[in-house]
Amino acid sequence: MSFKDIFKKSFLEGFASAEITTVTIVIALGIACVLALYIFFVYRVVTRKTFYSKNFNITLAGVTVITASLILTMQSSVVLSLGMVGALSIVRFRTAIKDPLDLMFLFWSISVGIICGAGLAQVAVILSVVVTLGILILDRMPVAKAPMLLVVNASDPDAEERVTAAVERYARHYTVKSRNLTPGSLDLVLELRTAEGSRLVKDVMALEGISSVSLLAHDGEATF
Repeated sequence: MSFKDIFKKSFLEGFASAEITTVTIVIALGIACVLALYIFFVYRVVTRKTFYSKNFNITLAGVTVITASLILTMQSSVVLSLGMVGALSIVRFRTAIKDPLDLMFLFWSISVGIICGAGLAQVAVILSVVVTLGILILDRMPVAKAPMLLVVNASDPDAEERVTAAVERYARHYTVKSRNLTPGSLDLVLELRTAEGSRLVKDVMALEGISSVSLLAHDGEATF
């Protein structure tokens, strides 16, 4: 017997195929389906995007079950698992994920599928509970109030000092983000934080030479 035959026999014996019964397959895929539905509902409840994608949510559930099936298949034969790894390595996903939260849900779905396929359902359940609690707790943690933009259009080019004086009464700190000056007008954009936005707008509008005032607030999310 040559060294090649000895190595081949040793390799195959060291990675002996696991016996996958029908009951094992049904139980593993059943648990994966239950957790996939759980991820589906958690994503729908947690996400607050205006353009909610039901197709992406269905994909999350499908990825969990498909991944579990792949792991079960890989356990049945070491040769088949190596061939499947090679086949999957040529797959390229070009769909851009714009929201980091979607990326977390995608990894969650894949992880649950892998764990269920490996026969560690209790780990998948604990993981799902911990991730859900983490999402809910972090989502409700207070964060710093987002800055607002005060847009002022003045017909008097020398109105900046009066505007900043009015702003200082309602905001401790502010930053002039844009200053556009022409011979007959002045456009200002100031970044600030204030809890009295209505009074600030009224006071600035009451100043001499002010044509219009706008206060814009945006936290970077589109919510409903």
